[in-house]
Amino acid sequence: MPVISRFYGLVIKMYFQQAEHNPPHFHVVYGEHVGVIDIKTLNMIEGDLPPKALALVKEWAEQHRDELMKIWNTQEFVEIPPLK
Repeated sequence: MPVISRFYGLVIKMYFQQAEHNPPHFHVVYGEHVGVIDIKTLNMIEGDLPPKALALVKEWAEQHRDELMKIWNTQEFVEIPPLK
């Protein structure tokens, strides 16, 4: 599973689409916590991320939603800049 960004201890990954299912989403690992975030709504659809970590992920994803959708649709995995 390619890592597409890392910041503040958060690791953002996306699986290859053939092995995945809709809705378009990405995975977040934060220590022992994991979450699955819907790209379109930015809701956590699975997981147990702490509220602060989830807020950082949502802020980052809001800034990069178009890039995330492009990765999902094209399977061209590129690194996305971290949250600053």
